[in-house]
Formats: sequence, structure tokens, C-alpha cells
Amino acid sequence: MNDRRTKNNVENNEKRKQDPEKGPKRSFNFYWIYGIIILVILSINLFQYGGGVVKIDPTEYQEMLDAGDVQRVVVVNDQVVQVFIKKDRLDKEPHKDKIKDSPISGSNSGPHYAFNMGTSNVLKDRIVEEAEKHHVPYEYETHDNWGREIINWVLFFGVMIAIWMFVMRRIGGGAGPGGQIFNIGKSRAQVFEGGKSTNVTFNDVAGLAEAKEELQEIVDFLKNPKKYTDLGAKIPKGALLVGPPGTGKTLLAKAIAGEANVPFFSLSGSDFVEMFVGVGASRVRDLFKQAKEKAPAIIFIDEIDAIGRARGRSVSMGANDERENTLNQLLTELDGFGTNSGVILIGATNRADVLDRALMRPGRFDRQIFVDMPDLNEREEILRVHLKPLKLDITVDVSFLARQTPGFSGADLANICNEAALIAARKKKTSVDKQDFLDAVDRVIGGLEKKNKIITTEEKKAIAYHEAGHATVSWLVEHASPLIKVTIVPRGRSLGAAWYLPEERHLTTAEQMLDEMCAALGGRAAEDVMYGKVSTGALSDLEKVTKQAYAMITMYGLNDRIGNISYYDSSGQNEYNFGKPYSERQAQTIDEEVSKMVENQYMRAKRILNENKDKLTALATQLLDKEVIFKEDLEKIFGDRPFQKPEAPAANGHTNGTSAPSVQESPADKTEQA
Repeated sequence: MNDRRTKNNVENNEKRKQDPEKGPKRSFNFYWIYGIIILVILSINLFQYGGGVVKIDPTEYQEMLDAGDVQRVVVVNDQVVQVFIKKDRLDKEPHKDKIKDSPISGSNSGPHYAFNMGTSNVLKDRIVEEAEKHHVPYEYETHDNWGREIINWVLFFGVMIAIWMFVMRRIGGGAGPGGQIFNIGKSRAQVFEGGKSTNVTFNDVAGLAEAKEELQEIVDFLKNPKKYTDLGAKIPKGALLVGPPGTGKTLLAKAIAGEANVPFFSLSGSDFVEMFVGVGASRVRDLFKQAKEKAPAIIFIDEIDAIGRARGRSVSMGANDERENTLNQLLTELDGFGTNSGVILIGATNRADVLDRALMRPGRFDRQIFVDMPDLNEREEILRVHLKPLKLDITVDVSFLARQTPGFSGADLANICNEAALIAARKKKTSVDKQDFLDAVDRVIGGLEKKNKIITTEEKKAIAYHEAGHATVSWLVEHASPLIKVTIVPRGRSLGAAWYLPEERHLTTAEQMLDEMCAALGGRAAEDVMYGKVSTGALSDLEKVTKQAYAMITMYGLNDRIGNISYYDSSGQNEYNFGKPYSERQAQTIDEEVSKMVENQYMRAKRILNENKDKLTALATQLLDKEVIFKEDLEKIFGDRPFQKPEAPAANGHTNGTSAPSVQESPADKTEQA
């Protein structure tokens, strides 16, 4: 079909080239007919009512009667008096000047003058008496007002239709598909076909090797179906991309649209949501109808959780009926009683736990592709893609940057590259160097640096001891994350911060989590050791430690008293439950164990700091002097780390449990947050 259309277009273009005078025929515009009809009605109405006569008042009429200029008088509809002047008096004053200036100049037949006598019977009788007195003939005429009535009705309906069209366009969302009220149930999908593409291929997607392999197989099936059908295989009906935000789910969909030579329908889950009842289901039907007509085709629904949320889970009764109707229609179209061959659905979401189980089953989404955070090698590939347009200095080491950004998504890495270029431009550099990228990492993690923030000397000293406490404890415990740097320069919402580089590990033991908790409490413990009192600045530390302790006990089963029990619900079924999955007695036990665990690590941090009080003071003094210290400065004070591990070689794998370089915030005025 597309080849035939292309051939016809080429032939038409050739004909135009051969005979340029014969351009494309212009279609007749029916608006011209409407305009002509309106002009005719206006003309009839104008001439019927003597639109060109001179308007006078009854006094002037009386003067004309007294002068003997009036030939005859016609009373129209008992309201308007038309005055005809004798022909031999038209060339004399005052008629000569008045009629000369009128629109009917040169007309001798009349009427020449007119005035409105209203509905007064007294004035009507007087006009008749005066006409009889001067022997002027008079007569009565009745004119139909159909011309004026037609104009009034045409104008009325025209205004109403214009208002109706304006309101419906506004409600329907403007022009285009679905813009009119009668197209409100039409699909709003963006279609890529006939040479229109996203200009993105799988070669433009760095990392995500496993996900690309799964999706490339679907594209290859559409291009070479015989290779699979000969073995009896069937094309997957759907694939669901699941993963954290910024990992490249939508980018993979763009690559599919660029690679597949089939129609590609792209839309968001929110495009099915409308204020009218039944519109979502109607748009689902129209979408699959269009896709079936152009099969084989691919439909991509981004953020599918907008319509795929589990049914019956809303806390408000009846509020989600429309969304559930839309989901029911989607389930039917995917794998219902009717045939749906040749249409593949690809969905993307970062909330797979809230999706309806009927939507997730094989036959609808045959494949679930988890798009995880990139590992070390994948981060290096992603960075090389985003560094291509930048003018780099020779000091930039891509492998070093990849090691400095564990737990970063592809979107985070792109943001860091852009921030580094902006920082270099701000400093009027000719290229982007290594320090610009380190500053960009700090900017993304910690926030904007605020060097001019007013801080008293005592507060600055407390901040220095707080950060030195974090650094000291993390250096002297075995499983704490390696320190990168410590600063007391205000950044973002914190008055100081300590940067750590977490290990990329798959599993985390109880000892590792306890060491991390101890290091997080090192800041408050340092304040207690040095001043004998604590401040509100450890809010973020306490929040982190409390959540970690509850997770160890209620989720991971890492407490001897509670035992090997997990109250974590990965299916999300308890999302709207008001009660806890354990008794009040068990809740009291959990709270006691959390308090005991946190207090033990706090006392452990205080013990470590008391044993190394001189080194803590030296570190805080150096921090007050330089404001920023690095790992090398700690080695000069503490010596080599007691539990130093050799650097592990880069390896492929997931990064479960890792995060971006963690930041321990310093004391800050967070009373309103607490």
C-alpha cells in the first residue's frame, strides 16, 4: 500500500514538472456560497427598507408640506412615513443639497425622505389631516420583515455555533486527533512509520546488554519471522521494561522505534485518562484498531502504571472506576476472545509492584525485562557516550569517573557531564578537566556550595568535630565505606559533609550494616565526647540509622530475638492496609531491639573516639584550617587503615545495595524538619 502511494506521488510530481502551468487543482470552497447568500439577504433587506433615503424629523416634513414640495406620502406598517418630492422641486433648495449627499443621489423615483412616527395614534392622525389639508395623496402599505428576520436568525445561529465549536475545542484539548468533541475517544498515540523515525538505534544505547538482547530478538522477529516460525515459535505478545528512574527504559523504546521497520505507536499511560466517562476504554479500542490495520506493529506505553494499577486497591470508593474500565479494556485487547495477531505491546514502569496481576501474566506480557542501575563497566560506556560532544582535557580519566559514581543511573551520568561543562564554562576554561567532573559530582550529590553563609566560630568548630567524628570512626571500623573527602563548607541544606565511596557488592552482612551505623553515629558521638552535649545537626544521620535498624530486624531477619522473620511485602498488597502485620507485643519487641541496636553502636562510636581523642582533635583542627581534607590527610594522622583491602578488579554484575557516594551531613539548624 505504501509503495503504491509513493508511486502515485512520484507520477504526479513528474506530470507537474512536464506541464508547470497545470498546477494542482484547487478545490471549490463552499464558504464562498455562504458569503454570497449573506450578501443577497443584506441587499434585499437594504433596498426593501429604503436604506438610502434621507432621514428627517416631523418638523421638516411640515415645512415641505407648507412649501408645496410633497408629491405623495406612504405610511409603511403604521410606523414609517415615506415622503416623495415633486420632480420639478428636486433641483431646488433644500432638496438639491440633501438628496445630493444621500446614498441614492440621482434617483428621481423616491421615496426621498422618511421619518419614524412610532406607534402614536395622535401623530398618525395629525399626519393624515395635514396631508388632506394640503391636498397631498397618502396611502398605507404593509411590508413583510422576512429579510431582517432571516438576518437576525442567521447571526444568532452563527454566534451559537461559533461558541459551541470554541468550547468543544477547549474541552477536547485543542486541534488534532482527539481535539474535536466527536474525536474525544480517538487514540492520541504518536505514530512512527513511512520513513519517520526517532533516529536512535541500539548502537546509541550504552550498557544494558541483556535488555538490548531481549528487545533485539523482538525486532528481529518482525524483520525475519520465517527463522522463528519454521521452528514453531510465536512472537512474544508483550514485553515490560521495569527499573528505577533514569536507567534508560524510554531510550530503549526509542531504539526499537528506530530499528524496527514497522509502524510504532508511542504514548503515555496518562493519555488514556480523561474527564469524560468511557473515554479511556474508547481510546484503547481505537489504538489497537489502528495497530491491527497496520500490523505487524508495535505499541509502546510509557508509565503504564497510570492505567495498570491493581484493581480494587483505591481507598476511596468509586473513585477509580474509570481507570479500572480502561485497564479491563486493555486486558481484553491484549489477550481476549478476539484475535490480536501482529501487535506487540511494550510497557515501561518503575512501579511494577503496583501493577495488576492479570496484566503481568504470560500471554499479555510474556517478558519482563529488568533494567537495573549500570555497573562499573556499563557506567564507563555511558560516560563515553555523553563525553563525546565535550571538549575534554587530557587529565580526564573515564575509568576513574566510573569508579567515583557507583549507583548512578544513566540520567545522573548525563547530568554530571553537563554540569562539568557548565562549571568549566563558568570558570572560563577552554576545556573540561578532571576537577570540573569532581565538582560536578559534589554538586549533584551534596547540592550548591554556599561559601558566603554566615556561621559563628563556635558553630564552625562544632561542625568540624562532627565531620571529623564521621571520618575517624569510618577509618577505624572494618566494613565502613572508604572515605573520599570531608568538608565543612556549607553545601545544599547541610553545613558540612563527608563523602564515602560504597563498595559495589551483591550481598550485605549484619556486620557491614552495623559498621555503617556506627560510622553514621560518629558525628553525634564526637559532639558528645568533645562538648558533653549534642545538637540538632545529626537529623539525617539518625534518620538513616533508624531506618537501617528497622530494616535489619523487620525485613532481613538479622536479629536474634525476633528471629528469621521478614514482614516485607514485595507484592505491595499491604500498601493500603491500616494495621501492621504483627501484634502489639511484637511491635514493642521490635522497638526495643531497634533502640538497643542503635544505642550499642552509639556507645561503640563514643568508645572509639575516646580512644583516639588526640587524633580526632588534630583532624578537626586541620579541617578548620583547610575546610576540605582528603584521604591522604587522614593517612598522615592515622597511618594506614587497619583493614585496608586491595582494590578489586572491575567486574560485570548488578549493584544491589549500592548507592551514590554517601554524604554524612554536618550539624545544621533543622528544628523545623525535626
